[in-house]
Formats: sequence, C-alpha cells, structure tokens
Amino acid sequence: MIAICSDHAGFELKSIIEGYLEANDKQYKDFGTYSAESCDYPDFAHPCATAVESGECYPGIAMCGSGNGIAMTLNKHQGIRAAICWTPELARLARQHNDANVLVLPARFINPVEALAIVDAFLEADFEGGRHQRRIDKIPVK
Repeated sequence: MIAICSDHAGFELKSIIEGYLEANDKQYKDFGTYSAESCDYPDFAHPCATAVESGECYPGIAMCGSGNGIAMTLNKHQGIRAAICWTPELARLARQHNDANVLVLPARFINPVEALAIVDAFLEADFEGGRHQRRIDKIPVK
C-alpha cells in the first residue's frame, strides 16, 4: 500500500496521481489534505512518514508547492529517506542509489504528465544495494 499526502498546493496533483494509481490497480492510503484550502504540510507529512516507518505503507509519495517543506518534514523521521524529484531519472536514481522510500514532487514546477512519468520511474526502480548500502548505513540516526 502506497502512502500519499500533500498540502493545498499539491492537492490537485495528488488527486491526479490517485486516479492514476487506481487505474493501474495500485492501492494507496491518502493521508490528506482533502481539499485545496490553505493548510500546513506537516499535518499530513508526519502521519504519512509514520506509516512508511512502521511498515503500514511502502513506499510514499508526497507533494507540496516546491517539494521542500514537505521533504524537510518527512526527513525529520529517522526511517525516512524522502527525495525531491522533478525528472524520471532522478526518481529512478533516488531509489536505486539512495533507497528513497518517499518520492517528493514539486507540484508547482511539474505538469501532470511529467509527474506520472516520475511516479512510474520511482515505483518501478529497486534499490541496488552494494556500495550504495554502505553509504546509506552512514546516514546518522538519533
């Protein structure tokens, strides 16, 4: 089950991605927001991150206007490696080399066609391990 969340700036794109996931028989859990009304991204990022950390969901997809705020919030969680991606290649590498477990999309800077290609690349890629695992192991946790 894929965790998904956004703030108001990402709401429209989140809705498009959810429709795409449904059309492709992929299950997801929506952690909000549920409208385009102004809201605070941490209110949705924290529950989404907790679900990925606990194993309830994997992986996650999150979005806000620039991607920065929601990524910063997600990455405060020890078990989260959230990567802001604006091309399919970045999404693929985030998974293959960095074992990213949450894809973050900058909703105001990509169009829906680009976003869906990025989502596909992220979901289709696998972590390569090897030398990359050694590097992941050096990311400090408290």
